[in-house]
Amino acid sequence: MIPFLDLKKINARFQSEFAPAFSDFLASGSYILGEKLRTFEIDFSNYCGTNYCVGVANGLEAIELIFKGYLELGKLKPGDEVLVPANTYIASVLAIVNAGLKPVLVDPSPKDFNIGAEQITANIGPKVKAILVVHLYGQLAAMEGILEIAKAHQLLVVEDAAQAHGASNLSSQKAGALANAAAFSFYPSKNLGALGDGGAITTNDSELAAVLFKLRNYGSSEKYIHEIKGLNSRLDELQAAFLSIKLPLLDADNAHRQLIARYYTTHLDNSKISLPVHSGRKDHVFYAYVIRCETRDHLQEYLENNGVATVIHYPIALHKQPSLSDLRDASLPLATQLSQTLLSLPISPVQSIEDTEKIVQLLNNY
Repeated sequence: MIPFLDLKKINARFQSEFAPAFSDFLASGSYILGEKLRTFEIDFSNYCGTNYCVGVANGLEAIELIFKGYLELGKLKPGDEVLVPANTYIASVLAIVNAGLKPVLVDPSPKDFNIGAEQITANIGPKVKAILVVHLYGQLAAMEGILEIAKAHQLLVVEDAAQAHGASNLSSQKAGALANAAAFSFYPSKNLGALGDGGAITTNDSELAAVLFKLRNYGSSEKYIHEIKGLNSRLDELQAAFLSIKLPLLDADNAHRQLIARYYTTHLDNSKISLPVHSGRKDHVFYAYVIRCETRDHLQEYLENNGVATVIHYPIALHKQPSLSDLRDASLPLATQLSQTLLSLPISPVQSIEDTEKIVQLLNNY
């Protein structure tokens, strides 16, 4: 069986470094908000090209804390609306709701399935105060046009970069440094994945960063003095240590993902299958390689029967989710179609060309 993602093999490459890092962590007696976290925050902010990085517990809370930070600073108020793509993972929407804001689902651009300037313009209303841009599947959204619209309408722009670690634009600016603030997830399957849950926020806004450092730690910057109402959302020392070990290999891992993606794109030839639209540049780091097929479920079964595991991102459109029933009346035709036709193929930094060739042969014979 060709796995969708072999996490054991991915992390086995670091075992010789993980073991002493764990021993050092255990011996330190410092397990929360210690030196290993501070080191990773500095390293990751430098990598992304930002002044600040705030390590938090997970990607969902990274987004939520950004919005709560802006509420605390008075740049947003409860009930303000946030534009968000309708074909993202539910965490993007839950974070908005959990912060006391209102999500406005926007159908994606048919060009790249990311939220686009045209779709944003069509959905701007008097209550819209922010845009949550999701770099879906590892591909940067068209930020230049989005930022122009945001500036014209005085909207905050937040990146959900949970799937885009290391993606960079033509000016070599990376995801995490393209807007007012950005949220990352370090869930194990991500391009930069921890060995458990983890997340981070990057920003150049010193005022926001100061609030975020408090919000993640019960609203406190000094023990037992709680200046604001916060959360317990801290990236722990052990995960920070593991992430610091893995970070230097991120660009090489992304390059291998791009190599696998190029092989798929060059060799797949089946009129029943549509390939992802991308530039071929480093603006796509291929967290997922997502094809489109009208008989998606049958194709997935065919691949499974022939020894290839696949994943559907995401089989139920957000406005069809039971927990988001208040959004059920939204008209989102493309997001609905995508939930019924998209299929993610195996892709990872340890996937061989030989396995990729087998997958391509099966797809071409479908």
